[in-house]
Amino acid sequence: MDYGKTAPAVLEGVGGASNVASLGHCATRLRFVLKDASKADRAAVEAAPGVITVVESGGQFQVVIGNDVAKAYAEITRISGLGADRAPAKDASASGSGSTGPAPRGNPLTRLVDVISSIFTPFLWTLAGAGLLKATIVLVTKLGLVAETSQEFTVLNAAGDGVFFFLPVLLAVTAAKRFGANQWTAMAIAGSLVYPAIGALNEAGDPVSFFGIPMVMVAYASSVIPVILAVYVQSFVERGLDKALPSSIRNFITPMLTILLMVPLTLLTIGPASDWAGQGASGLIGWLFGLSPAVAGAVLGGTWQIMVVFGIHWGLVPMMANDLAVQGHSLLYGPLVAASAAQGAAVLAVMLRTRSKSLKKLAGPAAVSSFLAGITEPAVYGVNLRLKKPFVYACIAGAVGGGIASAGGSASTAYIMPGLLSLSAYLEVGSFALQLTGVAVAIALSFGLTMALGFKDIAEDTAEATEPDEATDPATAPERPAGEAFEVATPVEGRVVALTDVQDPVFSAGTLGDGAAVAPTSGEVHAPIDGTVVSVLPHAYGLRSPEGVEVLVHIGIDTVRLGGEHFTTAVRQGDHVRLGDPLGEVDLAAVEAAGYDTTTMVIVLDAAGTGVVRTTEHSEVEHSTVLLSLSPERALTPVG
Repeated sequence: MDYGKTAPAVLEGVGGASNVASLGHCATRLRFVLKDASKADRAAVEAAPGVITVVESGGQFQVVIGNDVAKAYAEITRISGLGADRAPAKDASASGSGSTGPAPRGNPLTRLVDVISSIFTPFLWTLAGAGLLKATIVLVTKLGLVAETSQEFTVLNAAGDGVFFFLPVLLAVTAAKRFGANQWTAMAIAGSLVYPAIGALNEAGDPVSFFGIPMVMVAYASSVIPVILAVYVQSFVERGLDKALPSSIRNFITPMLTILLMVPLTLLTIGPASDWAGQGASGLIGWLFGLSPAVAGAVLGGTWQIMVVFGIHWGLVPMMANDLAVQGHSLLYGPLVAASAAQGAAVLAVMLRTRSKSLKKLAGPAAVSSFLAGITEPAVYGVNLRLKKPFVYACIAGAVGGGIASAGGSASTAYIMPGLLSLSAYLEVGSFALQLTGVAVAIALSFGLTMALGFKDIAEDTAEATEPDEATDPATAPERPAGEAFEVATPVEGRVVALTDVQDPVFSAGTLGDGAAVAPTSGEVHAPIDGTVVSVLPHAYGLRSPEGVEVLVHIGIDTVRLGGEHFTTAVRQGDHVRLGDPLGEVDLAAVEAAGYDTTTMVIVLDAAGTGVVRTTEHSEVEHSTVLLSLSPERALTPVG
């Protein structure tokens, strides 16, 4: 199919790109939210090449394409500019198309943690590599191989530290994709925050104002929360401007006004709010150290990584610098090595326990950078915070170890990154033995809790578990004997229901093909055939057998609206799977609690015939039980 012809015909049929409020796609459908539904010509869209039918439901104009919907989507976004740089559809799936789903459900803290983790995910490997490089640089300077005053050190340090210094710019890109804002405008806003002249205003310490409004200057390099909040607000500003401005000037006036508004707004409100939170935390910690070093060490050791996540830790840096300048050491450093090492120990335990190949590979360098250099961002954002429980275990261990380390008055005599390679800075003040004990306890406790209590693992990365070869590649499997029926198994355990009973007209009418449905009782999803994975969305999988039969597994009705929440995928496009191999997992209870039907459809795309699956003999099935039988003539008939 030439989607170069489909795309303009569909766009014209929905009233043009200017009539599209947002666009996303699921496993089989383009999902338009139109500004004026009366402008859409349904008949014209259905007549477009490649379009199977149109469904208007839930405030959406859904154009059913089939298994190649991603190609149609890509062509429409190419010629229209819709998609990644425009407000996304509220139901768009996390398919890498540039559209994202709604914010996750749950309590505010859980939602915030999930958002932060997802925003860091795209560049975790870069973060891990840079963290490992920084640890290596610290090691070579400690060994005297490179002097810290040398030009070589300057170059190497810039190589390792650049990604952390300009972290707001990286976050702007992924946050914009998450919130549906323009990525380039988001980068411009983030670049303004780390602009050298803005940093100089902060370092000068002189009063700063903006048209008479006092401006509290803070350090934005390496910060996290200010830019995420700024991009979140940016997404609403852009949508408002897009609606208000005429199309003739929208493309350049919207970015101009957005940058003009968001940069001062961030510097006047969002940044200072983060700074005030940091100052409050530093005041509390300072008061606790005066009351009891052990208690203060426990509080700081347990909350340090939490403060890092929210950027509040910067409020303690001026106190540390003042302590070093006035008295030559800072007690605030006392519990920090234990806190960093605890995160490294937790991620090391994750590496040993997880079945995910990609998580194992990420955990290794993340643990090294946490242990040696105290660079915990790869461990926290890439592994522990993503899995939640290991992060909690590490915070508990950091509290215990930090309390022990600070109980002996341990303090650093230099400005350091709190890693094991920096322990020499603790030799001169307080009990070095208690410092070592605290670090050892934090490591042992964090590692032990993670290993013993475990965590909810992400699905095993089937794609990386084995490389395709003659023994595993379905493409090399023996040809099916002539005259033998092609069988499709059920991908989930549950109760078989007729496709005509499914509460979705596209599936129940057999528009995409014949098949069956299963009301699942287990959240594990397995491959119903031997074949190649041709499409992957959190809620749907497309597979193609060596004979060319394409099967769609669609989990739930309208579950694309969840944006991937409660779904975990175990395969990627292009993977080869065998019958019964895991495709992914879904939290059925959570999906149902969110108000969605979890009925799972199994469709043989473009199959001829009108057979209806009987439920009398096979009402309860286990995964990999034969569900459908496709005759050699491609007529679909029920089993039983």
